[in-house]
Amino acid sequence: MARDSDDATPLGGRDALVAYLAGGEKPSTAFRIGTEHEKFPFTLDGHHPVPYEGAGGIEQLLRGMEGLLGWEPILDEGRIIGLADPTGGGAISLEPGGQFELSGAPLETLHQTCSEVHSHLAQLRQIANPLNIGFLGLGMSPTWTLDETPVMPKSRYSIMSNYMPKVGARGLDMMFRTCTIQVNLDFRNEADMVRKMRVGLALQPVATALFANSPFTDGQPNGLQSARAHIWLDTDGDRTGALPQAFEDGFGYEAYVDWALDVPMYFIKRGAMYHDVAGSSFRDLMAGTHLALPGERATLSDWTNHLSTLFPDVRLKRYIEMRGADGGPWARICALPALWVGLLYDEATLAEAETMVLDMTAEERTAIRETVPELGLDAPYRGGTVRDLAGDMIALARRGLTARGHTNPSGNDETIFLSALEEVVETGRTPADILLERYKGSWKGDLDRVFNEFAY
Repeated sequence: MARDSDDATPLGGRDALVAYLAGGEKPSTAFRIGTEHEKFPFTLDGHHPVPYEGAGGIEQLLRGMEGLLGWEPILDEGRIIGLADPTGGGAISLEPGGQFELSGAPLETLHQTCSEVHSHLAQLRQIANPLNIGFLGLGMSPTWTLDETPVMPKSRYSIMSNYMPKVGARGLDMMFRTCTIQVNLDFRNEADMVRKMRVGLALQPVATALFANSPFTDGQPNGLQSARAHIWLDTDGDRTGALPQAFEDGFGYEAYVDWALDVPMYFIKRGAMYHDVAGSSFRDLMAGTHLALPGERATLSDWTNHLSTLFPDVRLKRYIEMRGADGGPWARICALPALWVGLLYDEATLAEAETMVLDMTAEERTAIRETVPELGLDAPYRGGTVRDLAGDMIALARRGLTARGHTNPSGNDETIFLSALEEVVETGRTPADILLERYKGSWKGDLDRVFNEFAY
């Protein structure tokens, strides 16, 4: 997320919250692709985490990118915490432990998305290399402990880090030590949103398996394929999970709003001031009876900020966010949107995907979500494994991308971005498997090698 909203438009009531979500509806001709990816900055000398302040710090990196791109700085109490494209394109932001995120512009094709990623990484290297900073694309920082991880000066993160240990054992690890790739997609109307949410929620664990890339914690193998996904199983159950209500009859904007209203708040922002109200009710703010700000009523910014603090596997705003993948190398940044665009943006393919997931029971959805973090593609599913389900999922995505017919100047369509995932299914080897093979083989247990061989 780039920045918290300051829109002081008053909210009239629950109907206004529903109308806000419905305001994201678009004709299919206006559908776009917004890709976000996070990566870990590290010092080229010594492979340490990069602090915010000082020579060669995150602050200096952001100021360098500001000068290169001409983007507007995003400030928090006078400190730069991100950059926003003034033309309405992408944004750069910081996650709590210094993870560096590009929130991409809404683009029409995957070819444009991959060009954006390539340009961003090239620009970043131009500024970062002289500062002795490199970047690593994994799902969890492999060698640094939580205590060694720096803390970014962002007000909302201070509030979250105080609250997280009260509602789950792994919230701080999620905040400070994980990275993801995410794609944001559009919906045509409420029914289209529901179909895409259901497909996304049911198949998110399959994406987790395909992108599993976090088998190390504190410098040692952790016995998991995706430590990042495992962390999410014990991170504030009020605001995380697979939204089982999405599969109930009548699910739509109103049901999502009602769920969101029941999730405790983190903060209320007024001007530059963040009021710590962690654990309190948004309904009280709607009614003007919130104890922290008596008489103050909810604004549009309160609602949009609150929506950004919900962390289900698929998140609804005025677009739909797919949130199941570990961070990874360049090819996988392109592969994640390719998978979901192929499944969800072609009507015939979406119908087939919907048939596939509506045949799954709630118990099956829960089982693969809970077993994939450890077993990855080998997680059991209906007498076979998730690897079988992944093959079906990718085959459907290929058909959907072929139907879109977007080619690059070389004549290649968007299916080229699925090749990395097709290789995973064909070989049965996830990114985590490859890391572990290197660790046990040529690296001879020297995990420091990951910073040389898997950096961008």
